[in-house]
Amino acid sequence: MESLNTRRTVCFFDSGIGGLNVMRECAKLVKDADFIYFADNYRVPYGNLTENELFSLADNAFDKMQKINPAAAVIACNTVTAVCAEKLRKRYSFPIIGIQPAVKPAASFKKNCVVLATPATAQSQSLKNLVALFGNGVTKICVCPGLADYVERNIFNLRKNEIISLLPKVKADGVILGCTHYSFVSEIISDFYSSEIYDGKEGVAKRLAQIIGKNDHFLTPPRKITFWEGDTAKNRAVYSLICKGES
Repeated sequence: MESLNTRRTVCFFDSGIGGLNVMRECAKLVKDADFIYFADNYRVPYGNLTENELFSLADNAFDKMQKINPAAAVIACNTVTAVCAEKLRKRYSFPIIGIQPAVKPAASFKKNCVVLATPATAQSQSLKNLVALFGNGVTKICVCPGLADYVERNIFNLRKNEIISLLPKVKADGVILGCTHYSFVSEIISDFYSSEIYDGKEGVAKRLAQIIGKNDHFLTPPRKITFWEGDTAKNRAVYSLICKGES
């Protein structure tokens, strides 16, 4: 039996529940690592914070991760990735994977794409560079003030009309999710725009599998998923809900 102190651990960090969608996607590919989920639910939304505030909060979480000596860490928050990823990589020695909006695949197949993003992500140079590089001249950035906060606070009672009221009234044939919270309402977003949805979860999972290796077997004893920081009871309940029925 594998000794507990030799088991690989992957840490995930998000402002709240959004990153649970990313962790679920990673669990499908990386079966032989334990997961620890760090969240900061009580300070949501991150999209309204300054660069200094964002880095201070992220750095506090990553300092705790460093003591665990993880095999890798995932920034499961588009805002923190856009604003803080490079600084965090310079500061910490373990591999750090960020999530980016799936601009390239969307712009490769669609003629009128929009990236829905929080204010901080929308204003970031990182996202602007991504769109300039891979947006194929058909991609624009649209801010969704309040949507991430709404999803976080109403996850067990989401209302379609309230979500629609927070969406920008634009035309698009490809909608790129620029916040992991938006994945919870992706069907409503897709219906509203009559568009295909693109996000970066799958890319994160593939990158994690490349970095720490991919095996098709589960851990023995079984993989542990633990929740640190933030509203752990809520995060555990939401993760159980989105994984319901999965083996």
